[in-house]
Amino acid sequence: MGLFNKKQKKEVKTEEPSFHIDTNEEIVQLPEIENKEQFDITYKLISPYASAHIFWNAETHELVYHVEEPKLDEKEKKILKILENGIEELINITLINIKDKKIVIEYLEKNMKALLKEFGVSLSNESFLKLMYYLYRDFVGLNEIEPLLNDYYIEDIECNGSNAPIYIVHRKYRNMRTNIVFTDNKKLASLVEKMAQRAGKYVSYASPLLDGRLPDGSRVNATYTEDITSRGPTFTIRKFTKEPWTPVKLMEFRTVSPEILAYFWILIENEANIMIIGGTGSGKTSFLNSIAFFIPPAARVVSIEDTKELHLLHENWLPAVARQSSGITGLSGGGHGEVTLFDLLRESFRQRPDYVIVGEIRGKEAFVLFQGASSGHPSFSTMHAEDVETMVRRLETEPINLSPSLVASLDVTGIMIQTKVGGKAVRRLKEVDEIISVSQSLGNVKINKAFIRDPRTDKFYFKRASYILDKIMKEKGMTREELNREFNLRTKLLMALYKNKVFGFKEVQDAIHSYYKNPAGVLKKFGVIK
Repeated sequence: MGLFNKKQKKEVKTEEPSFHIDTNEEIVQLPEIENKEQFDITYKLISPYASAHIFWNAETHELVYHVEEPKLDEKEKKILKILENGIEELINITLINIKDKKIVIEYLEKNMKALLKEFGVSLSNESFLKLMYYLYRDFVGLNEIEPLLNDYYIEDIECNGSNAPIYIVHRKYRNMRTNIVFTDNKKLASLVEKMAQRAGKYVSYASPLLDGRLPDGSRVNATYTEDITSRGPTFTIRKFTKEPWTPVKLMEFRTVSPEILAYFWILIENEANIMIIGGTGSGKTSFLNSIAFFIPPAARVVSIEDTKELHLLHENWLPAVARQSSGITGLSGGGHGEVTLFDLLRESFRQRPDYVIVGEIRGKEAFVLFQGASSGHPSFSTMHAEDVETMVRRLETEPINLSPSLVASLDVTGIMIQTKVGGKAVRRLKEVDEIISVSQSLGNVKINKAFIRDPRTDKFYFKRASYILDKIMKEKGMTREELNREFNLRTKLLMALYKNKVFGFKEVQDAIHSYYKNPAGVLKKFGVIK
């Protein structure tokens, strides 16, 4: 330990350099790619220390994502290693759960100064702050991937094992290779253990699979050993925006049209049962969360999920999340303390919900959901399926096994897809199908396509002959003129919100809730009527 000797103790600085990170969460506006080969941008991730550098790599002929952090010289690297070993013995690990970063930083800085004083090390202010950043990153954050978790634009972080670069899915520039590579299986396994601890879960050689939720709401799925994945431990992190996309924001992305949103608004107000289907990453949950904005303000809402993804700005909302078992699984298949989607859903109907939302249905919970839907509890959910026929077949066969009469309680299905427009990857609502009837033949369903998207023009077309809207008119005693007027007013209101750039979570929800209470007032406020 030649770096530390008694003579150096006299050189310890008494000033107190203050480490801080910029917690400003303002979203930086990124440019479009006009020429990939000339593209080169940099933006802050953990200011002022870590940045994202996206540029064209001429050698590999691809757009790459590099995390840029402070560079350490050999002396600083040795000091950092010794500080890390010392802090591992000193730090109270429970501090990582404190949400106030200022408190955590003060505690970490205090311990770092104590160690420097004990070992008699003098550092310049610049070196002190650089080392403090790495201690913060590795003890409070999630090591090398912490900057990625701070990038608003990243949707997924994908690690396929050791000696393979981490890939990310960027909201604007899509899939890119990063400069982060784990070369040591032991270090990668340690990171997976850390993620499990943050998620309140446990991984080991006996239980090598992790599925949980990090404190920031991101969903993590990981493997722990080479026995499961030959390249070593792996992980995938799905990041979610702190505030979900509003209906108006989806209009800006051209995911949907205002007419489609007005249609769903009327359906939800009139207690229709809705299923959103599509492939992985097609935006099913985002769209489901978006149309949940249209739930009447006083309605009692119960949501049930495996991993918390839904976020409603609704006072009368009871969110519930399933819980895995603790301890060893018994012969019956269940473990101690396990609370399944089925358990939560069954109990939810005893809480007198006006609306029930299930994040995704996969198994026997579908029976309870559709029983509730058929008995007058409007229900929304998502499901992996590419079209209505596939969805119905999945619902009618193992492990779900619903009868055609129960499936027929579904009113509308929206199909989400990932596609490309002008070479750019986008998410779109492909079509909206109304369920007219479900026959006894497996997967045989009669539908009416209320909306379809033309992939050539990227425009949506509305078929005015709507089975569900006709059904609502009969049940509510409305005339077609009354329904059409309501449909047009809501379409115009959504367009007015878009034109006035009202995209915020709270602002959009306030406008929709206000429409239920004082429609004329809201319409006048945004210039829809005089």
